[in-house]
Amino acid sequence: MNGVTGVGGQNVIAQEVKKAAAGEDGSFGSVLKKMVDSVNESQIKADDTVAQNLDGKTGIHEAMIALQEADINIRFLLQVRNKALDAYREIMRMPF
Repeated sequence: MNGVTGVGGQNVIAQEVKKAAAGEDGSFGSVLKKMVDSVNESQIKADDTVAQNLDGKTGIHEAMIALQEADINIRFLLQVRNKALDAYREIMRMPF
């Protein structure tokens, strides 16, 4: 995947969730792996943009936007993780 933003500016993580809901892309594990990879790419992009800003190659606005995108992506992934853990705990409380 190239960057965090897909076709039409839509977030790649949101696209993966939509595919999973529609049953288009295999298992939950593969969707989760793609989400983690996408978040990792956004973190790397943010780091690179900050380094370029320190070198004077980009402006502060680009660096701040990249950092905010990375922050939003990681928060979203953490919420997905929390919901998955809640669902697991609920299943474990069910009687057999």
